[in-house]
Amino acid sequence: MKKALIAMSGGVDSSVAAKLTQDAGFECIGCTMKLYGGEPQVEGNGKTCCALDDVEDARSVAHRIGIPYYVFNFTGRFDDLVIERFVESYEAGRTPNPCIDCNRFLKFDALLHRARELGCDHMVTGHYAQVGFDGQRYTLSKATDRNKDQSYVLYTLTQEQLAMVRFPLGGMTKDQVRQIAQESGFVNAQKGESQDICFVPDGDYVGFIQRRTGKEYPQGEIVDVQGNVLGQHQGAIRYTVGQRKGLGIALGRPQYVKDLDVERNQVVVGDLVDLQCTELLAGDFNWIAGEVPDGPVPCKAKVRYRQEEQPAVAVPVDEKTVKVVFDEPQTAVARGQAVVLYDGDLVLGGGVMEKVL
Repeated sequence: MKKALIAMSGGVDSSVAAKLTQDAGFECIGCTMKLYGGEPQVEGNGKTCCALDDVEDARSVAHRIGIPYYVFNFTGRFDDLVIERFVESYEAGRTPNPCIDCNRFLKFDALLHRARELGCDHMVTGHYAQVGFDGQRYTLSKATDRNKDQSYVLYTLTQEQLAMVRFPLGGMTKDQVRQIAQESGFVNAQKGESQDICFVPDGDYVGFIQRRTGKEYPQGEIVDVQGNVLGQHQGAIRYTVGQRKGLGIALGRPQYVKDLDVERNQVVVGDLVDLQCTELLAGDFNWIAGEVPDGPVPCKAKVRYRQEEQPAVAVPVDEKTVKVVFDEPQTAVARGQAVVLYDGDLVLGGGVMEKVL
């Protein structure tokens, strides 16, 4: 009998993934990663994962379906590779995506390594995405339920990782998942979606960064694209590219954050047209196939999780750098966020946006 480690967050998705894996004949081990040990954890508010009651929900489901359950402590690694990167990114004027870092460094690295140590053939998660095999290599594709598709946050997966990972929910809808949970008597069958960053449960990321670093981030100038001073900002880390509200300036027309100039401590704003670009450079790029294409690749690309993919051409610069040229201008492209490339439903790869051209 094959053996699978089930990553159980306490939510309905990973709970149903555990049941489906057990029903498929696997010997299952349930686990939850303890990730955050800094400030006191709050009781679950229905918006974050990793809260205290999430562990109890996961434990309850594991007990109900009769599989062993463990909590693995990865707080040190999470602090170094997710929280610290999150803080450094904001301080550098970038917009981080800690959930992608968590997938990359914790779930599909540290936990996958633990699965191997336990002699597991597979690791299972509740992600909405699909893994395939085309006869030569493993593939990553969108989920059937387009509203739940999470392929964007999984672009870092390698061939070795895809060979071991299973996503049982990839071909299902959320309604089907909830129905299975309800019929199975799971305590979390109607549990809400997690939305907020787990280590910033109140949504106040600026306050979190200030408490962690002990720094006060100074006021500075808000300037337009010509360098004209329009007002004062309240600390550059409080602003993100594309932001319109809360700028504290009045020009008679909407203004949007175009860039954060950390060296000058300036927030640069402009009209919506000033935020448009047709090209970008992405670094730390991962090609799902494990090989860098030998020339330009027509594709569709998305620069935000909820964005529709846009027609583009990806031009490899070197093994880890890709230039993405869009057919039409894109708005509010934020350094630090991910650009992910698609060919239809297939994920070609992705990387971190480093430069807007």
